[in-house]
Amino acid sequence: MDNETNKINKRQKHKKPWWEILCLRCHQADPTPSWQPRWWGKFCPYPYFSTYRQTAQQISIILFFLLIWAFLYVEIGEAVSLRGELFSMTMLVITAYLVGWVWLKLTTLPALIGMLLTGILFQNLQLVHMTDEYRKLNQDLRKISLVIILTRAGLGLQASVLKKHYVAVLQLGLLPWIAECVAIAMTTHYLLKLPWIWAFLLGSMIASVSPAVVVPCLFRLRDVGYGVSKGIPTLVLAATAIDDSISVAIFAIILNAMFSSGSTTFNIIKGPLSIIAGIVFGSLWGALSSVVPEKADTYVVPLRFLMLFLGGLFSLFISGYIEWSGAGPLAIVSSGFVAAYFWETQGWPINKHPVSNIFRILWIFFEPILFAFTGAQITVNTLDLQVIKMGAICLVSCLFLRVIVTFFVSYGCGLNNKEKLFIGLTWMAKATVQAALGPAALDLVHNGKTAGSPLADEEYYAKTLLAVSVLSVVISAPLGAILIAITGPRLLNKDDDTPSKRNEDKEIDIEVAGDTLTQL
Repeated sequence: MDNETNKINKRQKHKKPWWEILCLRCHQADPTPSWQPRWWGKFCPYPYFSTYRQTAQQISIILFFLLIWAFLYVEIGEAVSLRGELFSMTMLVITAYLVGWVWLKLTTLPALIGMLLTGILFQNLQLVHMTDEYRKLNQDLRKISLVIILTRAGLGLQASVLKKHYVAVLQLGLLPWIAECVAIAMTTHYLLKLPWIWAFLLGSMIASVSPAVVVPCLFRLRDVGYGVSKGIPTLVLAATAIDDSISVAIFAIILNAMFSSGSTTFNIIKGPLSIIAGIVFGSLWGALSSVVPEKADTYVVPLRFLMLFLGGLFSLFISGYIEWSGAGPLAIVSSGFVAAYFWETQGWPINKHPVSNIFRILWIFFEPILFAFTGAQITVNTLDLQVIKMGAICLVSCLFLRVIVTFFVSYGCGLNNKEKLFIGLTWMAKATVQAALGPAALDLVHNGKTAGSPLADEEYYAKTLLAVSVLSVVISAPLGAILIAITGPRLLNKDDDTPSKRNEDKEIDIEVAGDTLTQL
């Protein structure tokens, strides 16, 4: 009966006019009952227009950016006028947000791709220009984005999963990352002629998996029951958090060692010490946030948020200031993890509590800032086509190598071959860490720092890192999202299905894959 109902629904869906199907793709119904003005349904009927709730969300976000610009205009004056740099940057962020929303609805690919392309378009049409003063603001905003990314990763880690599957989490979180990092370093050293230290700097960044792509994709599959019986979404997300934190920490350590003026021996010793210091400080700060503020305080939610957010900002900025850059990212992840552990004992479920929701809201604002500004660093007519071609070859070959390595290192994790293949495909997506760290070396070069090579060479190496990081997002983010959505229903077991029933319902599984891709 269920099969017949699904087939009837599909036939009815195809009878709808194409414009209505397009509107249904762009405008989803509200998941919970919502209020709207009486006139809204008459002048803006669903599905031809978004619901009132969703429209109000879009307007409030745009107003947020405009109010910031207006405040700065009043305070500073001409520097942020309608022809000023800050106004063009504000228009870039608003446009990136809207383009990302439309891109998501029409293509079902991650919105960050549209945001990144918007930044590239603005830069190459000369619609945005940033002097050194505003480039510094750009750097600080990217650091705030990184704090949000890493805190969310820490808050999503479950101690029970790590304790029960710590071997599997470490296997999947570290070994594929190491393999891809080394592979990227070797291929870019020989194909792009990067010095070994620059090649490993690039490898440590590119090897990171994107939670901005992986998390929503896995949650869509989890919500319809795929892979839940073996805890695959939770296992993958825990390993992804390990992957991201180690990637950011190693990148920071290498970058700091390259541009540091201290002795080589001290820089080598400082690497592992910064890792230990970051974990210890973050753990202590996370534990403190479980008792300060008091759990029954009326303002416990905003105070706990400020504890983690401001503590993360302090960790990241102070670690860079004292040139222990590897400590900051690990402190942020550790504080989120320890805080979430203690909050769970107090009745807040992991990653489903008010503080986590605040970080999700913050990410709505900082996602277009991060990806639009990263794209705005790329000037097409200055790119070396040979770098783009060889960079694409390096990226694609190393992505497939990572899939193979993940398949083999996941032995002993209690997974069948289809599940091992799915996890390998899941980790092809790159985006957030690459956007946050891609311009970091170029920022240092522009600020007058040196790694010991001629300025022209260092600028070339730094621009190569930025170009390859942007290329990795453009290639792997849509590829990863599509593969997760399509292969999930095929490679993972569904909790409420038997194998025989799944064979009878292949058409429904294909439909679920399409729906999952649409919901992304």
